[in-house]
Amino acid sequence: MAALSERDVDRDPIRQFQRWFAEAQDAKLAAEANAMTLATATPDGVPSARIVLLKGVDERGFVFFTDYRSRKGEELTANPRAALILYWPELERQIRITGTVSRVSREESAEYFASRPVQSRLSAWASHQSQVIASRDVLERRIAEVVRKYDGNEPPLPPYWGGFRVTPNEIEFWQAHPNRLHDRVRYTRERDDTWRIDRLSP
Repeated sequence: MAALSERDVDRDPIRQFQRWFAEAQDAKLAAEANAMTLATATPDGVPSARIVLLKGVDERGFVFFTDYRSRKGEELTANPRAALILYWPELERQIRITGTVSRVSREESAEYFASRPVQSRLSAWASHQSQVIASRDVLERRIAEVVRKYDGNEPPLPPYWGGFRVTPNEIEFWQAHPNRLHDRVRYTRERDDTWRIDRLSP
């Protein structure tokens, strides 16, 4: 059984995250190791959550990409705070992240968009994410129109599509143990941008 000690973790939570994330990738889990729950809320506090894919992490925060017109995009624009959860049951590990949200640069969004499969790029042009549509046929007609429009050319980055970065103010690492005596280690960002490390009761 793996253990998690506040005495042994990296002093930097991003490095600690990268260590655990590498171990999850090496474990070849049944689900994608970068799948994470993203929780958002409207300005008056109505929550929603969905699964997104983590596409980058560094000292600035955690990055994912989406249609800015989607429900999550609109909620993050109006209320730029979010929570993330990554859960790897095979490793009995969970990471909880909360923080503030900002859009990544257009250059960063364009670079990632260009790396996607062409069908995914075409779909970004065809779909107005989260909008009500009359039927599947409507979507099929839209994608056919987009395919004709670009006719083998590289579809560019849509103006309404790009990345968000969650800059963390709190990160909690959870390691399961028998009898629910789990290890929980929480990092909290201080005003001087250092991190305080605490053990939490399970």
